Amino acid sequence: MIPEKVFFTKGAGIHRDRLASFEIALRNAGIEKSNLVTVSSILPPECAMVSREKGLQELRPGQITFCVMARNDTNEPNRMISAAIGAAVPKRKTNYGYLSEHHAYGETAKASGEYAEDLAATMLATTLGIPFDPEQAWDERKQVYRASGHIIKTRNICQSAAGNKEGLWTSVVAAAVFLLP
Repeated sequence: MIPEKVFFTKGAGIHRDRLASFEIALRNAGIEKSNLVTVSSILPPECAMVSREKGLQELRPGQITFCVMARNDTNEPNRMISAAIGAAVPKRKTNYGYLSEHHAYGETAKASGEYAEDLAATMLATTLGIPFDPEQAWDERKQVYRASGHIIKTRNICQSAAGNKEGLWTSVVAAAVFLLP
């Protein structure tokens, strides 16, 4: 059972109940009808990235759906939360890639997304033996990874939100959703 496709999605929700807030975030992401099973961080070899729209069309209500998910929530007014997924795709399609999840407080969507992307790329770089300086900024390492000729693409998806000003639960979710043959 190896996924052939993956798509990325995100959502946010607000409700007085924590679980309902999460459910609304899943609805916003379009994956609320699936029975979600979270898995770790491997992007299978030859796994095609498809659009959110195409991916959602393949899901059926009640389906067991595997995903890498990042989620966060707060009921603290104005507290910034984020959930991000990073992806790193190797040049050789027969090699596996990496997905990473990052959940943060007080970070912008840009910062959380870049952190998740950096994490996925760094995990892939270490398995491919690409030399790099971990003290370099992400933008510099990104160029080193691409220049190596081993990593063809990195990307991220992030959902952030400020906690509801009246103290209602605010939830954010980002996911890489796998589609089986």
